[in-house]
Amino acid sequence: MEATEQLVCQPVDAFNPLITTSFQVFCILVISHIFHLVLKPLGGPFAQLLAGVVVGPTMLSRINRVEDFFIQASSAKYYQFFSFICRMLFMFSIGLETDIPYLKRNIRAVSIVAGGGSILACMFSGPIFWLLSMVFRVTNEGFAFYLLILTVLANSASPIVIRTIAESKFDTADLGRLALYSSLINEMSCVAVVGALRSFTSFSRFGCAILVALVTVALIILNKYLSYFFNKRNRNNRFVTNSKIFVIIFLLASLSMFVESIGYTAIASCFLLGLMFPREGKTARTLLHKLTYAVNTFVLPVYFGYTGFQFNLSTVLNKLTLALTVLMILVSAGTKIVGTFAACHYLKIPWNEALIVSLLLNLKGNYDLLLINAAPTPKRVWAADIHNLLLSVVVLNTLIIAPVAAILLNREESCAHYPTTLEILNPESELRMLACVYIPRHVSGHVSLISALSGCPIAPIKPYLVHLVELPKKRKSKLMYHQLEEGDQFSDEEEYGGNDVLEINDTVDSFTSEAKILIQQSKLVSSFLTINEDLCDGAEDLRVSIIFLPFHKHQRIDGKMENRMEEIRTINQKVSRHAPCSVGIFVDRGQTGFQQPHGSTSVQNIATLFFGGPDDREALACSKRISMHSQISLTVIRFIPTTSSRHNSWVNDASHKDEEVIMAISNIGTENEIDNAFVETFYNRYVAQGKAGFIEKYVSDGQETVTALREISDMYSLFIVGKGGRGNNPLTTGMSDWEECPELGLVGDLLASSEMNISGSILVIQRHRHSETDRVLFDD
Repeated sequence: MEATEQLVCQPVDAFNPLITTSFQVFCILVISHIFHLVLKPLGGPFAQLLAGVVVGPTMLSRINRVEDFFIQASSAKYYQFFSFICRMLFMFSIGLETDIPYLKRNIRAVSIVAGGGSILACMFSGPIFWLLSMVFRVTNEGFAFYLLILTVLANSASPIVIRTIAESKFDTADLGRLALYSSLINEMSCVAVVGALRSFTSFSRFGCAILVALVTVALIILNKYLSYFFNKRNRNNRFVTNSKIFVIIFLLASLSMFVESIGYTAIASCFLLGLMFPREGKTARTLLHKLTYAVNTFVLPVYFGYTGFQFNLSTVLNKLTLALTVLMILVSAGTKIVGTFAACHYLKIPWNEALIVSLLLNLKGNYDLLLINAAPTPKRVWAADIHNLLLSVVVLNTLIIAPVAAILLNREESCAHYPTTLEILNPESELRMLACVYIPRHVSGHVSLISALSGCPIAPIKPYLVHLVELPKKRKSKLMYHQLEEGDQFSDEEEYGGNDVLEINDTVDSFTSEAKILIQQSKLVSSFLTINEDLCDGAEDLRVSIIFLPFHKHQRIDGKMENRMEEIRTINQKVSRHAPCSVGIFVDRGQTGFQQPHGSTSVQNIATLFFGGPDDREALACSKRISMHSQISLTVIRFIPTTSSRHNSWVNDASHKDEEVIMAISNIGTENEIDNAFVETFYNRYVAQGKAGFIEKYVSDGQETVTALREISDMYSLFIVGKGGRGNNPLTTGMSDWEECPELGLVGDLLASSEMNISGSILVIQRHRHSETDRVLFDD
């Protein structure tokens, strides 16, 4: 932390270092943005590193006047200070955004992958240390030098890995999350190991390590109380004020300065502060909003750019340095690739995914760079040739591997595949869902669905909730949050959601606090004419398996359904046609319908109506998840025709379809056989074990089906049914005569109509249509 003590303009400086540093930041941001536009497939971190190399002594700073301007006696202190601020903010932000439930579930696999390459690199660090000690005649601080070599070979730069994965939109894929958290575990392990080994070199350093741990724990506890206090004081605001955010950032900066002033790095402390910060409430939401945009847009580009700025190509042009640089890069990359491949083989990860993970874990430029630039003792620094060698290894390693990893990520389509239907999703695998709301009235119903689907600890969920807001006509482009708020308090303009945002946030916060289930929130501001396209694109990026949409009607006090938002119906129809996954439309009956199971003392009865077809199978697959909740009693009611003849009536006038459709039908096989097999599997796994009830109802036509539905109309708080895909099924014959909302299907539309007088809520599910042929076949 000497940099923070020497931020003064030295008499020998020709220019004010603050001006030169600010101009350097400006140049890096501009050049990196240009490179990013031109070299987008190669990744943002590569473009930002390259921008630093261009501004640095390798290119522009070779010019004498530019060198005199950028590189002055006290400039290094300013650069170090700004690097310290950047590192503090992005490590806290990384901790705040860490998916703790995923890390808990996959800690074994992540640790094996993280340790696979590192252990092999540690084995080779001894011979490399001996070689460099002989070449550079290192006689003092041998232990510190060994730790430095070990870190350079074994460390992975988690910020670079995170940005590379995020820009490739793989941060929601299993492959991306595995690589992301493996790099994070790897870097935190390096920090912990090096810090622990150094702390045992003397009693004073050991005492300082204990003090750092105690102060960090104390601030973690203090932040929990501050978050609760700030949330309570800002109940009527969407976000907490800037002054309260300043208090948290001040505590973060104070801790970081204290830790680094006694000889330790604040990387782990900042990360732990973010990791343990309470996620529910306005304080965490404001921190994420403030930090995410600033860190991704300014902090990380400047930090990566300054890394490239330090590199000087002329220092590696002599034969000895070049040979050592190439040797260390080969050893570092080789050990990481071989070790990671071995770990992935043990975990049965495909070789193409293992290659991408191994390349991502080879990216460097964070903790290793900090050790390279840090003095081993207060009065001794690394020799210039050692510093230049190790710096060149770190920068060149990342410049070579980062674009290769980014290209492979963008081309690896097989790694991007994810289950787009619940039918093929393992009931115990993570369920990713996206709930859509327009007004606060929609939130309680969707939160209840999330609560019902999260009832089993061994069946994790990843819920997202998006607030859809119509873009006012006077605006010509979509607006993000950072473009809306001004001043100390965030704006609550009606045209961008207004007070609706506050009510939605409060409902979600209340659920998160009670159920301990974190819902990732976002807001989509767009024209209602194209908002369905933005929603489908967002769902594809999030890799969700199902989208929940609100019905355009709501129930009045007298029980009648009222339509006040006809535009929602149009959006629902568009999303149903073009969604990249399954879709569920939820008809909420309010107080008489389905309620949130978490915190409830009574058991709610729900029914799944099964007539046959892909949509009903999808509805039954969704019911599997819901049946795992302890406060829910599921009953599956299967409607069976009384006639013994089982013909393929579901084909629905296939004779007039073109040859392509007929071929597709012949490839599907007998739909009844698929239904029977699916129901039999469900019966054996759930009904036979007492987890669900099962009833068979024999009906001959649509009229008898309606009568049977009337008999059970008051028995359940939620009805789950598939949209269609049944074709000319005799069970629904004649029901289309009073069809009003085709997006609900025949049965769903009947249940939602006021004539049925059903008090329970309705969830209509449509299975993902993988192709246009599927839409022709399965849409009624």
